[in-house]
Amino acid sequence: MNVQKPVTVPAVAADFDHKDRDRSARLTSVYVYEAPVRLWHWTNALAITTLAITGYFIGSPLPTMPGEASANFLMGYIRFAHFTAAYIFAIGFVFRIYWAFVGNHHARQLFLPAVWKGAWWKEILTEVRWYLFLEKRPKKYIGHNPLAQIAMFIFITIGSIFMIVTGFALYGEGEQAGSWISELFGWVIPIAGQSMDVHTLHHLGMWFILTFVIIHIYVAIREDIMSRQSIVSTMISGHRTFKDDDPE
Repeated sequence: MNVQKPVTVPAVAADFDHKDRDRSARLTSVYVYEAPVRLWHWTNALAITTLAITGYFIGSPLPTMPGEASANFLMGYIRFAHFTAAYIFAIGFVFRIYWAFVGNHHARQLFLPAVWKGAWWKEILTEVRWYLFLEKRPKKYIGHNPLAQIAMFIFITIGSIFMIVTGFALYGEGEQAGSWISELFGWVIPIAGQSMDVHTLHHLGMWFILTFVIIHIYVAIREDIMSRQSIVSTMISGHRTFKDDDPE
């Protein structure tokens, strides 16, 4: 773990009281997220955005376009963008699994929440209380806090597998029997019942992940403002910066 030397930054705000003016805040930066993890995060965010928008229009197509059919290929472009983003999403997820094996400890948190530790569950309750404004001070975490770990595992790890499997099952149906996609994912449709059932489940999965995305963005911005460590900038630079020198 790469820990940079603490830097002392004197308080300069004119409206601080005497005690605050004499006090300094120590910032400690720790390298947490490696470049491949950060690249996957932002690529995945773009892919999910593209998939959600195009998937919505595939499920609720636009009205008939005026003019000759040969001059309008809008839904075709939407489907192409959806399938392209799906491949990027799926390949990125496979790469993310690979990096969990070769990356640092924090690269594995997405797949291995410490559910076997009693203290870990207790800290989840503390984090829930913090997000509900029932705790006065948040705890410090170098990587994801326990609540974030379990949320990422459910919504991103499990959610991604579900969307990849159901999505490629539907895509394989279009490619028809005998294609490699149909051979790998064709078993999904009979288990679900029929093609329309898989469509419905895939559509619900989109809203499942989008609900998490909305909460995730809110929490990340809220933590940057209210917590004792950086959040958003950490996924850009890789470094988590702590805002005080008090460990607890």
